[in-house]
Amino acid sequence: MPADGIAWFSLDRAAGEGTHRLDEVARGLEASPALARVFPSQEERGQVGRLKVEVAVGPGYAYVDDTDGTLVLSQDYLQTGDKVSLYLDVIHELTHVRQFREGKDLYDRRFAYVDRPTEIEAYQVAVEEARRLGMTDEEVLDYLRIEWVTEEELARLARSCGVQGPG
Repeated sequence: MPADGIAWFSLDRAAGEGTHRLDEVARGLEASPALARVFPSQEERGQVGRLKVEVAVGPGYAYVDDTDGTLVLSQDYLQTGDKVSLYLDVIHELTHVRQFREGKDLYDRRFAYVDRPTEIEAYQVAVEEARRLGMTDEEVLDYLRIEWVTEEELARLARSCGVQGPG
């Protein structure tokens, strides 16, 4: 994946368990062109670095706590994850932070994960940024592939994001 396209982005991979400011864990986000899509207001973009991120011990990836809008990041993923995937996931999760602030149900169980409107929007933002970075459909599809999603569900998600699906 094209990590050189985000040379301005860095991670504090040694961040310990607990609460941090986002700009302490994920540095350089203010330079992200995707941020304007996530937060159209200059005022909101200026506050992104102060958002809370909870580094949690154990396996996993990232999610937004739907009780208070905190971005939660697995310490294992932070330490070992691919830089581009982590960047795209932070952009994805920041979309969820905005959605949470708008009062949207982030985990609406009426929808399968890949059909949930909040997930589709967040993945669309991440895919748009992945394309800006020059990622191919194959690379984007690899980014979208997660262990709890079947190949059929992955194909639906890819279609929703304008990505050539598997097979």
